Amino acid sequence: MAVIGVLAFQGDFARHAEAVSRVGAEALLVRRPEELDAIDGLIIPGGESTTIGMLMDRFGLMEAVHARLAEGMALFGTCAGAILMARDIENSTQPRLGVLPMTVRRNAYGRQIESFEASIRVDGVASEPFDVTAVFIRAPLITAAAPEVTVLAAFESSPVVVQHGRLLAATFHPELTENFAIHRHFVAMAVT
Repeated sequence: MAVIGVLAFQGDFARHAEAVSRVGAEALLVRRPEELDAIDGLIIPGGESTTIGMLMDRFGLMEAVHARLAEGMALFGTCAGAILMARDIENSTQPRLGVLPMTVRRNAYGRQIESFEASIRVDGVASEPFDVTAVFIRAPLITAAAPEVTVLAAFESSPVVVQHGRLLAATFHPELTENFAIHRHFVAMAVT
């Protein structure tokens, strides 16, 4: 059985853990570097990306995640997690993993009060394309992605789900829906 870690500093890590369990994998909450040794993939949930980055730095998780990625661990970032994965963050020098060749703009859709839901079509994750209600909460915008990054879903012509090898990122919160296809896809990525 696949073991998927969920970084448990901020955000709705409990809902991610529930989604992982619902698709048949074991979920492990991660707060320390040594816990990465027991997992096949790691989810970095939403929250405040600067704070999560600083906490990852403080607890030695930046280096540890980089080491595990070099060994083949899969990584999935949602909202703030996607920001932390981005190689470039517009107008920011915040701590980041910087592993996904894309550029993001933080809070591109507005403040918390301007959060919204939208139906998006996701392709390349399941056997057939499907629609999912995407929950955008102070969501980032992917403003550029390298040609080798595959766009799996877009909203208003901007990528919202992207994949590059064993790296997966979503600018919205898939854990807040009852459709767990994206989590299922990530678990499959982690054990392939």
